[in-house]
Amino acid sequence: MSKMNKNILRFLGLSVVCLVIGIAFTHFGDNEAYPQDNIRADLDRFVEVFAYVKRYYVEPVESDKLITGAIEGLLAKLDPHSVYIPKKSLEKVNEQFEGSFEGIGIEFIVLNKILTVVSPIPGGPSEAVGVLPGDQIVRIDGTSAYGITEDEVFKKLRGPKGSKVKVVISRTSLAEPFEVEIVRDKIPINSLYSAFMMDDGKTGYIWLARFAKTTSDELETALKDLRSQGMERLIFDLRSNSGGLLEQAVEVADKFIPAGQKLVYTRGRLSGADEDFFSSDAGDQPRMPMIVMISHGSASASEIVAGAIQDLDRGLVVGQTSFGKGLVQNQIGLKDGSALRLTVARYYTPSGRLIQRPYTDGLADYYAAGYDDEDTNAPAAADSGRTVYRTRAGRVVYGGGGITPDSTLKPERITRFTNGLFGSRIFFELGSKYGTALRGKYTNFAVFRAKYSVGEEIVPDLKELLKKNKIEFSEEAYKKDQVFIKAMVKAEVARSLWDSKHYYQVLRSEDPEVIAAEGLMPQAAAILKQGGW
Repeated sequence: MSKMNKNILRFLGLSVVCLVIGIAFTHFGDNEAYPQDNIRADLDRFVEVFAYVKRYYVEPVESDKLITGAIEGLLAKLDPHSVYIPKKSLEKVNEQFEGSFEGIGIEFIVLNKILTVVSPIPGGPSEAVGVLPGDQIVRIDGTSAYGITEDEVFKKLRGPKGSKVKVVISRTSLAEPFEVEIVRDKIPINSLYSAFMMDDGKTGYIWLARFAKTTSDELETALKDLRSQGMERLIFDLRSNSGGLLEQAVEVADKFIPAGQKLVYTRGRLSGADEDFFSSDAGDQPRMPMIVMISHGSASASEIVAGAIQDLDRGLVVGQTSFGKGLVQNQIGLKDGSALRLTVARYYTPSGRLIQRPYTDGLADYYAAGYDDEDTNAPAAADSGRTVYRTRAGRVVYGGGGITPDSTLKPERITRFTNGLFGSRIFFELGSKYGTALRGKYTNFAVFRAKYSVGEEIVPDLKELLKKNKIEFSEEAYKKDQVFIKAMVKAEVARSLWDSKHYYQVLRSEDPEVIAAEGLMPQAAAILKQGGW
């Protein structure tokens, strides 16, 4: 890696959070970056149209909206991932990659116009003053919080480290609301949502949700912890991970692959966009059998990691064909504080695969096809016209449309009725109710996970909540989805009693896809041996 590029931040991601490599345009040189086209005549034509619209359009129009629309239209003609980011949106877009923000440290929802705590963030200032899941924040600095919007929550509760905010909390178990003063602090945004040992005592499970500045360190900590608990094999879950920082993707892959192996490379029209990334063997992870889980929502950085693991026969890739985003963008800060993310290259997996899906049929079809549940790129579709490549050990893999899993797993399907329970916060409300009743009975999570189960007593409570929310109960849908519904409620109870980390552990340990993946470990061990690792 060149010295210059080591000092530049790189991003990968999906949609607005696009795959980005920080290659400064100044690196290309003026002659490369600005071809000698007749730009003046084209700009004159644009200025002429702009002037006519401003002067004669039936209603007054804002110049800023016209220019922004023109920029967005220009980029839309290029590819789905070259985008313009307005100044007001840039901070939020960048924040998730920075790995932290400053505030009081809560996950929240606005439930029936009331600001409700889903979970205090572990180690944050709200947890320190005793805020609990299910608490309702009814006043902020003396002003009622009823009817507050999500944007207003951010404005009122976030703030510089060391500043203070007074909130009044209503708690179900207490007769009267009470006031607490919270000192804002730096709050981490975790990349790693869950890491635990499966019931067999040998298989570790890790769910990585994004690639941000702290990802490699978080993963290293989780791996060491699981190894100390006896982990001999690993399920690495990248489902719905839409990407993040390129350098973190390389570091993550580097933890599992011995030194000297090409992990990913980029190629563009200009030489400054070309770069190769190799494993360094910086980590000390043993070469244990490994399964990588992907889905239609896995993109960019996730596909780099999955592609490297697959191409180098380091592990078994399972799930559904990934999204297929292999375009590289450069982020350029503009003078007004906004930013341009412009495609400058493509990236390739170790075997030479370009995994970018075609986008010639328009943006709507591009995204619809990416999330299509019909896995048309399954391994059996050898005659689909996709280019065939070979892994290190000679196994067939495909290019030109995402990472095709070695073994396809069908995602769990729930009815429209059950899906609607999420938007109505039904699972959260049931979990909070049962969690309040169980507080004090379960103090040990392992005991809770093993012994607590949600029974049919859920039905009358579910019907009552549905009636309150004017939703009709479906007996047929409930019977079909009752295992899923009960697992969701148990997970919400765990969050009510502990935090989101325990919520995800319950959810993933009872996930049918995770259980199915665990059963494929013998295949993962065979691939590891086949690859010569």
